[in-house]
Amino acid sequence: MDKFAEHEGPEVDLSIIITCYFEEQSIDIFYDRLSNTLKSLDRSYEIIFVNDGSTDRTFEKLRRIFDSDQYVTAVIDLFKNTGQANAKTPGIMIAKGKAMVAIDSDLQLDPEELPRLVSEYDKGYDIVTGYRENRHDTLWRKLPSKIANVIMRKASGTNLRDFGCTFKIYDMRLIRGFEIGPFKPWRMVPVIAQAGRIAEVPVSHHPRKFGNSGWTFKKLFAYNLENMVSLSERPFQILGIVCLGIAFVGVLRLITEMFFPIIILPIVTTGLLLNVLVIGFLTIIAVLAAIGEFTIRNFIKVQKVPAFIIKEIYKKK
Repeated sequence: MDKFAEHEGPEVDLSIIITCYFEEQSIDIFYDRLSNTLKSLDRSYEIIFVNDGSTDRTFEKLRRIFDSDQYVTAVIDLFKNTGQANAKTPGIMIAKGKAMVAIDSDLQLDPEELPRLVSEYDKGYDIVTGYRENRHDTLWRKLPSKIANVIMRKASGTNLRDFGCTFKIYDMRLIRGFEIGPFKPWRMVPVIAQAGRIAEVPVSHHPRKFGNSGWTFKKLFAYNLENMVSLSERPFQILGIVCLGIAFVGVLRLITEMFFPIIILPIVTTGLLLNVLVIGFLTIIAVLAAIGEFTIRNFIKVQKVPAFIIKEIYKKK
């Protein structure tokens, strides 16, 4: 077992980084399909698997794949489930590719469609992302995903249709500019925000055949909240503008009532005042919650708590 290190060995064209969570039933099928697709491309490549805390036979199967395929350059086992973005980080740290390919191993996406993304990437794009034309997920997955898409469009300053589609190719220079590591893990939105040219390619999507998705409603909600916080000062700027606008209307009403016969909001009912008070109270609570989330995340960063800890790593030189 090799010591964990960054960017060892000669550079390759593509680094395919796959995170796995309870994929013992799908991983062999996925690997065979991915490997056959990669062999059909006229590119040098490596495959890096990260077991994100699965306690089934996922890592055991990854070890066997590692031993049998020279192009599987690393398999990494994390102590516990950390989430897809955090789990992708150690793979990125040791990747030798000029570009990174990301795709889930749950067979909901087709590895055979990779050449279409590569063909588009060759046109000079910084990022090529798939979007699911006919998504086969439950309403509980689709609803928070739609909300997340709205938030991430604002956060990244782009108009991508489907941020949640994990089938993507990134220019690795863009990723390495963020100095990603255990204390600064991979985050998709900031990287997309720095890309100059992005292309979207329609991809197929299938119902999940094995197991359950690691993306629960709770995790999706937390992810949305994280993206809200990542907007930094912008939500507060927007809130400040809205509040100033409402205050301006109030002041304007007082002025027109004193000097002009025209009155803005001539009738202010008790019901209207109650609604304003309730909306104002909920807005204050939401702002305090966002500030609290921002404060806690900064506190965690100060404490130097790693986003993941590697239990085992097997790596070829």
